[in-house]
Amino acid sequence: MRISVPLTCLFGISAFALQFGCKPRAAAPAASAPAAPVDVEVVKVIQRDEPIHDEWVGSLDGLVNAQVRAQVQGYLVSRPYAEGSVVKSGDVLFEIDPRPFKIALAQAEANAQKADSDYQRQVQLAQQEVAAKQELDNATASRATARAALDQAKLNLEFTKIVSPIDGIAGLATAQIGDLVGPNTGVLTTVSTVDPIKAYFAISEQSYLNFERQESTGRRFPEDMELELVLTDGSVYPQKGKFYAIDRQIDANTGTLKVAGTFPNPNRLLRPGQYARIRAAVGVQQGALEVPQRAVSELQGGYQVDVVGSDHVVHLRPVKVGARVDARWIITSGLKPDEDVIVEGLQKVREGSVVNPKPYTPPVPTAPAKS
Repeated sequence: MRISVPLTCLFGISAFALQFGCKPRAAAPAASAPAAPVDVEVVKVIQRDEPIHDEWVGSLDGLVNAQVRAQVQGYLVSRPYAEGSVVKSGDVLFEIDPRPFKIALAQAEANAQKADSDYQRQVQLAQQEVAAKQELDNATASRATARAALDQAKLNLEFTKIVSPIDGIAGLATAQIGDLVGPNTGVLTTVSTVDPIKAYFAISEQSYLNFERQESTGRRFPEDMELELVLTDGSVYPQKGKFYAIDRQIDANTGTLKVAGTFPNPNRLLRPGQYARIRAAVGVQQGALEVPQRAVSELQGGYQVDVVGSDHVVHLRPVKVGARVDARWIITSGLKPDEDVIVEGLQKVREGSVVNPKPYTPPVPTAPAKS
């Protein structure tokens, strides 16, 4: 049985097929273009012989610290010096009421005159063989005792003027006018010699041994040490220091050896009691590889740098670091001389990134604004 389809339906089916079934596909989107190279700043790994410095925490003290005390007992009547001022040896710092000591001196002078007269009379009697020899001996001893008492009275009167024993800076006074002072009342003030000033620091036993083993280099420990002082604000003291003395023994509790150095201090910037860091060159590392500290990244207890190859592709390189030298870090393994490492732009790259390397320009330090 044949099914007839109206012609109009055939035309409708054909139109439907043309509209929906035979419509051509849209063109596939084009592949994305590769990212442009990132601009970074690089430096070359430098190789040179680098002095190795060690650093210790130190404290400053006067070259001489003279504690000023009263040597006789009495009431303070004056304090001629200005606290914290520079004084000279022999300058009067305190004065004790001298009146009792003047009276004692007058009495000692009278006793000495009488003892001398008694002695002269006994000498004459002895020459006349009138007096016994024992009486002359007694008169001789009495005269010696009286003269000693006179000398002591003169000395006590001198001690009423308490003077500075050295040149230096006099500290604050611990006694005021009107106070009763004496040999057992403690320190009245302290005078310190501060030019040069002394710096104490402790080096490890290992550092000491390393120095001693450098005899083949011609260096002597610690006479050849040039010391550098870093103040608490991070500034470097302009004057270089030198070795002064080394203790006789290593501290059994800390395993360290106490060393003293001296620094010129003409402007009295440094004061006893200050803390500072003491630096000194303790050796030379031959052919050390160095990069700026900012080129080194710390990652999970390790260190890495971003190396740029000749094809401008970045490779992350683990490295081992040694000592720090100023703003540079010595690399003990992981780099070769003249390789390029990224200093600026580290946050913009990763392994395999293509970069446009440019020479690194260190920032110019700006002068602090004047108040």
